[in-house]
Amino acid sequence: MNDRSLLQHITELVDEENRLRAETARPEQHAERIQHIEEELDQCWDLLRQRRARREFGDDPDKARMRDAGTVERYLN
Repeated sequence: MNDRSLLQHITELVDEENRLRAETARPEQHAERIQHIEEELDQCWDLLRQRRARREFGDDPDKARMRDAGTVERYLN
C-alpha cells in the first residue's frame, strides 16, 4: 500500500466513523464497529509513520508492515 492509498483509506475510515457517531438514534449499535475503526485507524497511522521514517532515513518504505492492533494500541501503556 503506498502513501496515497493509505491516506485515502484513512479518510474513508474517518468519514465512516463520523457518520456512525452522528447517528444518534441508537449509538450503542455502532459501538463495536467504531472500536474496530479506531483500532484500524491507529494501525494505518502507524504504518504511514513507519513508511515516512524509512523514507527519511534512506530505507525502502515498502518494507514497512502493518502491526497488529494489540501492538499499536499498547504504545502509550
